[in-house]
Amino acid sequence: MTKVHQFEAIVRWTGNTGSGTTSYKAYDRTWDLQTPGKPVMHCSNDPGLGGDPSKYNPEDMLIAALSSCHMLWYLHLCAVAGVVVVEYVDRAGGTLQINKDGSGQFISATLRPQILISARSDLAKAKSVHNEAHQHCFIARSVNFPVGCDPAIAIA
Repeated sequence: MTKVHQFEAIVRWTGNTGSGTTSYKAYDRTWDLQTPGKPVMHCSNDPGLGGDPSKYNPEDMLIAALSSCHMLWYLHLCAVAGVVVVEYVDRAGGTLQINKDGSGQFISATLRPQILISARSDLAKAKSVHNEAHQHCFIARSVNFPVGCDPAIAIA
């Protein structure tokens, strides 16, 4: 039986500096992201497009979603396989291509998890679980660009 989950996000523009969108430079590219029952997250556009560099932007959140989804599947599958992960840090990145007309799209992303496993864990199994995690990741399965994974795994 197929299960369906629903997700909700409330995006509220906070960038009206007093005159709305009377001109391109008349407003801030800021908003609040809220999900019922969770703290508000203050967001902005990419700094290259006039945004606040101290706030998360949609591109940051997309790469973070890919990374965290892969990590959660990896941890789950390692637990099932008997691989004990004691540390996991991913320095993921993505490449956004901007077209001549100003539109754009991500053309690739690469996950670079650095993982520490216990001495009693199987290193070969720890490496092979990444492929399985990638096949299960909801976010990676939903995007239309390649998502690579270049893990570095060490034994504690």
